[in-house]
Amino acid sequence: MDTDAVGRWVKEYERAWRECDAPAVRDLFTEDAHYLTSPYEKPLVGHEAIEDFWNDPQPFEMEIQSVTVDGSHAVVRVRVTYRDPEQEYLDLWELDFTPDGRVEHFVEWAYWPGKSFTA
Repeated sequence: MDTDAVGRWVKEYERAWRECDAPAVRDLFTEDAHYLTSPYEKPLVGHEAIEDFWNDPQPFEMEIQSVTVDGSHAVVRVRVTYRDPEQEYLDLWELDFTPDGRVEHFVEWAYWPGKSFTA
């Protein structure tokens, strides 16, 4: 993987999420992908679990701020802003890619204003 390929994957992820295009999960993730909404949460495993999670029609804006790639592992920093109700998140995504360009392991580290970053 390189930064351009990861950027294209993130843009397709954004499009699919925005359009609630659950079938696109199969193009983005492996059949047994692990999708963690937080590093300590139980993972969503497989297409069906991720598709169910993606059913979120809430309007948002998303901006890629940086992409770092080391072989098949990437870290992406994104800013996500929801409009109704208004809420901003700064996320770090850890992405582990397979040779076919799909993600087999996704971990989200989300932070937002006014929330504690410690236990």
